[in-house]
Amino acid sequence: MRIQELLKGKGSDVVTLTSDATIGDLVQTLADHGIGAVVVTDGDAIAGIISERDVVRALVGGADGLLEKPVEELMTSQVITCSPGDEVSSLAASMTEHRFRHLPVVRGDELVGIVSIGDIVKFRLEELQSERDQLESYITG
Repeated sequence: MRIQELLKGKGSDVVTLTSDATIGDLVQTLADHGIGAVVVTDGDAIAGIISERDVVRALVGGADGLLEKPVEELMTSQVITCSPGDEVSSLAASMTEHRFRHLPVVRGDELVGIVSIGDIVKFRLEELQSERDQLESYITG
């Protein structure tokens, strides 16, 4: 299965913030949308990605003034992306190997979606259930 098919099922909405948004804005956005990461954009271009993990790691150094800092101070600016035509299985392996949970989907320079490791696990569970049902049906005739 390809990422474009996964996006058809889950939707292609992507929550974004600009790099000058504050960590406070980020935390509120994460809570409002019930998500774990936000793509940071400058205009139409992806400038970075920032997750709840980034915020937690920053708290280790102390929370003083953290909520007022711009997201660009904590975001990952070297963003790994995928395309709609990529295979879900290869991305699952890459996400596991590189230890990231959110992957923006781009077509050319356009941000067209985002997938999480949770989306991929859900897809895989549904795929396994379908295979199980088919085998059971074949066996029982």
